[in-house]
Amino acid sequence: MNSRPVATEERELTLQRYALRVAATESYAVCMPAVTADTLTLPRITAPIGAHSRSVLSVTTAPSGHEGEGFPVRRAFAGVSREILDPFIHMDQMGEVNYAPYEPRGTDWHPHRGFETVTYIMDGIFVHQDSHGGGGVIADGSTQWMTAGAGILHIETPPENLVVAGGLFHGVQLWVNLPSHKKMISPAYQNLDADLVTLLSSPDGGALVRLIAGDLGEFKGPGSTHTPIVVCHVTLAPGARVELPWNPAFNALAYALAGSGSVSDERRPLHLGQLAVYGSGDTISLQADDDSSLDVLLLGGQPIREPIVAHGPFVMNTENEIRQAFDDYQHGRLGTVPVGGIRPFRG
Repeated sequence: MNSRPVATEERELTLQRYALRVAATESYAVCMPAVTADTLTLPRITAPIGAHSRSVLSVTTAPSGHEGEGFPVRRAFAGVSREILDPFIHMDQMGEVNYAPYEPRGTDWHPHRGFETVTYIMDGIFVHQDSHGGGGVIADGSTQWMTAGAGILHIETPPENLVVAGGLFHGVQLWVNLPSHKKMISPAYQNLDADLVTLLSSPDGGALVRLIAGDLGEFKGPGSTHTPIVVCHVTLAPGARVELPWNPAFNALAYALAGSGSVSDERRPLHLGQLAVYGSGDTISLQADDDSSLDVLLLGGQPIREPIVAHGPFVMNTENEIRQAFDDYQHGRLGTVPVGGIRPFRG
């Protein structure tokens, strides 16, 4: 994966475009998802004939909380064991919230080591910068993929215009584990703009699939991963159903971002803020209720099956490695804030 320096002009242009889009509407009530398409013109993704469809092992409801300096989140993986989630560690759904002026908050500079962060913004905008030269604007369907590896400092914060005006914000942050032999690799950054996402459709056009990373059948997403995983966002029209091929070596998780529907052939109900865990098989199925659309983030990965010791911003394999991470951070060995680095706007 390649890191790149913060492109100041590109960032400013994106912020200007975002401000113009906001000014053209009476409110931030922009319908999710940000990335849309005419499904009739997209490649069709189908499940193999005779494949074994996965049943659902559990459905859990994410508790609500707050992150950073107070932005609301749902803890998507709460109550689910690490063995089931492996290689995923943590996920927050940020919003959907319509901020009042001066209400939006971000997270100031902080460290990470031993894993990757994936930030997917469906509505609204975040600005990112890190101590390894990566950074950019994440907005309306874009994803930023940061490999913390041996250690990095970074910041994610709403820009000044969003803080001043307020508005709609909705996103997800996912933590993906790294195997022990990759935990100390060099940090890296990928900026996956919305137009890079692989767009697919169900055979009848009732479902739109945005493949962000990994392989889904014969199709491949743009994100480069160190751990074999798949990440995709699926939107189903009311009453629509989709069955997707799924790597039998991967686990399978479905998190409801919005709407209501059901999962698997058993039609297990799934609503906003709920996580479904699938069992084994070759395909997974989703269906929206007749009177509601359904947005789901689908995750799958090959389990790493190594010990995990997580403490705050660090995910390692042993307690000694965690202590070393804190020592390295306290002594400035995880990087430094760049001269002129961005800071949260407080007004």
